Amino acid sequence: MAGPGTRWRRFTLDNELVYLFLHAPVAQIATLIGAAVILASLFAPLIAPADPFDLASFDLLDSFLPPVWVEGSDPRFLLGTDDQGRDLLSSILFGARLSILVGASSIVFAVTLGVLLGLVAGYYGGWVDNVIMRIADVNLSLPAIMTALLIDGVARGVLPAARHDDLMFYVLVVAIGLSLWVNFARTARASTLVERGKEYVQAAEIMGVGKVRILLTHILPNIRGPILVIMTVDLAVAILLEATLSFLGVGVPASTPSLGTLIRIGNDYVFSGAWRHVAFPSLTLIVLIISVNIVGDFLRDAFNPKLR
Repeated sequence: MAGPGTRWRRFTLDNELVYLFLHAPVAQIATLIGAAVILASLFAPLIAPADPFDLASFDLLDSFLPPVWVEGSDPRFLLGTDDQGRDLLSSILFGARLSILVGASSIVFAVTLGVLLGLVAGYYGGWVDNVIMRIADVNLSLPAIMTALLIDGVARGVLPAARHDDLMFYVLVVAIGLSLWVNFARTARASTLVERGKEYVQAAEIMGVGKVRILLTHILPNIRGPILVIMTVDLAVAILLEATLSFLGVGVPASTPSLGTLIRIGNDYVFSGAWRHVAFPSLTLIVLIISVNIVGDFLRDAFNPKLR
């Protein structure tokens, strides 16, 4: 019987994915940077110098202070302050936190919807497959931002006006998720078509195993690789979509700004010389998106034997 040390080595040093990762310095750096940004954002309430949403915590007399390395700065504000005297670093941490939460929640929704529909379409085939794939084709013909804007606009028209701000987080999650589910559905369907004809699935059918159980416990575990790759890549897309919607003014309310909202607000002060208001949130978004994309590219290559 293998001991704990043997099992640990099997899942670390002897694991092919771990081996490839240890020999990919670019992926390692991107992972460290992306993890640092994500962890700092998620723990923003604990590490942020101030609460940017607490009106009593900032003073208008502290507005437009430069970063600490510029003359006339205040050591209390590392990256300076905005037009209302709020600490810019705290605003970025809280804004990134909201953008990441919306993006991650959207991916969870898109994965759940897309994989389930893809499994059903690939396993049952026939008219079920045709209906699901035609809906996917229509969705795929529209840019993701247009789909998200359409769903967001419909939700604003249907939901009570007094509840818009309270429900906007969930509206964004559904809007972005419905714009990204197609990739998961098509991938799950293609993989299911391959797995459906294999002997282990046929053996399970002969033994009388239910179709739902076959899909969830037999086929689904064997298509995790491609789904994981798409999840990583589309996480960056979801975060960028949320930032774009907030930049256009149809995202989360201004009382709980995301990175897109901070960039939109900072854009008003670019020509007045306060470049940092748009530069620092934009740089945070760029670093996060690039890091996640690099990790996604690494996973794509690692799970594709033809590229090794």
